[in-house]
Amino acid sequence: MYIYVYGRGLNADKSTSGKYKITPYTKQRAKDLGVVVKPSKKENKKIDVFDKQGDLIVSIGGVRKDGSYYMDYPNYIKELGKQKADSFRERYKKRHERDRHIKGSAGYYADKLLW
Repeated sequence: MYIYVYGRGLNADKSTSGKYKITPYTKQRAKDLGVVVKPSKKENKKIDVFDKQGDLIVSIGGVRKDGSYYMDYPNYIKELGKQKADSFRERYKKRHERDRHIKGSAGYYADKLLW
């Protein structure tokens, strides 16, 4: 298990199958949005987002070439504490201000489910 600190990457939250382990935070956010989330079948994404009928909407969350995941808000909380996580969250939202408000886009779901 290894973790790159300060947004470098995360390998700690892989399930036994090697896929990204979806956090309770993300599961609850998905429920609130009326979507279903599953570990992505795409090699370069963490999560696949489906509508209630099971149709894929979008895949979100980056994976590096070395297989480590880009960090997200719940994993920052787990690894660095809420105060640091809030700082990363604020910067993420500023950095993605243009695309995170476009409903149905990858940016929208990444913002709502991971941050």
